Amino acid sequence: MLRLISYLAPSIPHGFFELIAKIISQGTGMDVHLEFNEQISGPLEQDENPFADKKADIGFVCSLTFRFLKDDLELLPVPVPVDIRAKGKPVYFADVVVKASSLFRSFDDLRGQRWAYNDRNSRSGWFSMIERIAPDSPLDYFSELVQSGSHLESLRWVMKGQTDGAAIDSNALLNQLNRKQIDASEFRILETWGPFPIHPVVIRAAMPISLKQSVQKSLLHAHEGFSSELHSFGFRWFTEATRQDYA
Repeated sequence: MLRLISYLAPSIPHGFFELIAKIISQGTGMDVHLEFNEQISGPLEQDENPFADKKADIGFVCSLTFRFLKDDLELLPVPVPVDIRAKGKPVYFADVVVKASSLFRSFDDLRGQRWAYNDRNSRSGWFSMIERIAPDSPLDYFSELVQSGSHLESLRWVMKGQTDGAAIDSNALLNQLNRKQIDASEFRILETWGPFPIHPVVIRAAMPISLKQSVQKSLLHAHEGFSSELHSFGFRWFTEATRQDYA
């Protein structure tokens, strides 16, 4: 059995990872057990590590996890978003959103305001903001920092006026819009940060070479049998990634 874990739900719908589990299962002829960790965007040094503990074989993680665990993990093909801003490349963005009726017209207007973020392991939700406000620290720049637990919750808090701004994973935002879970008239995008390399898909380096090749082939050919399903989740196909992408 292969054990697949995703740290990207619910911002990316659970159904996307269920589809990937099905594709890998069909391609390898093996059962795939799917698990979700919705507390963080991927394990860093201080977190439990299912890959080191051999509790997970394949994972969808934030880029910082791969940087931290790059000696123990190898890259698998990664998804290419349908987002026209990605221009057919495996990249994504952080969209800075505010409530549509707010008076904020630039990111500078958010100085001294309330900021929501999904978690502190997130490239788009946390570290992109850190880079944008440097050399200021978050506590110096904003009046309040609130951890929401997910991009979707950060977005809801902004639209309800509970917080003033947040950086939202562009794929999460487009998924919500395409599935009509939110109304585009409820928020405005002040800035877009990126592009960033898309969230890496990883496999334990110690897995058999033949199995790694089988999983890789399954993903690279996924669009041949599941194109409409991939598109419904905001992705075109899978393409190869390199370590240099996440250096």
